[in-house]
Amino acid sequence: MGTTYNISYILPLLRGYMTTTTAALIWITTILQQANIPFQITGGLAARAYGATRELADIDIEIPEDRFIDLQDKVSDFVVREPYRDQEEPWDLLLMTLRYKNQDIDISGAYTTKILDKTTHQWVNCVADFSKSVTVNILGIDLPVIPLEDLLAYKKILSRDVDIIDINQIKSLSIN
Repeated sequence: MGTTYNISYILPLLRGYMTTTTAALIWITTILQQANIPFQITGGLAARAYGATRELADIDIEIPEDRFIDLQDKVSDFVVREPYRDQEEPWDLLLMTLRYKNQDIDISGAYTTKILDKTTHQWVNCVADFSKSVTVNILGIDLPVIPLEDLLAYKKILSRDVDIIDINQIKSLSIN
């Protein structure tokens, strides 16, 4: 008997309407899954998974810091910025930036990230708990996503313009 393949993820491509974001998301999450690297979707894409509608700047994904080395070899042709410690406010995190089909993908560390609280001007630990990730269908793909309450909490701490937009759009859905 022949091998059966799940091709549901390529159907949008076959229909001619796969976006670069969808292609990049499939590409990077397939690599992460095949390498057994724990991850979760965060940032603007997670906000969109919960109902925000603002334009997406990039794909944000958290992985354990000790797994960056496992990922680097698999994505070396797409690295825009090698892993480094980004300590530019409001962030303090391990970060690597990839670009696939003109879509930027930020891979950040899951356990040592700190964010600057805009109100108190204090650094706050922002540690991922992959056991609490929620499976959400994003662009036709079931993926682990930061829990809604964690997403809203860190966006409130950051309180950048994009964070306020995401919070308001997500909260307006729960009111309706």
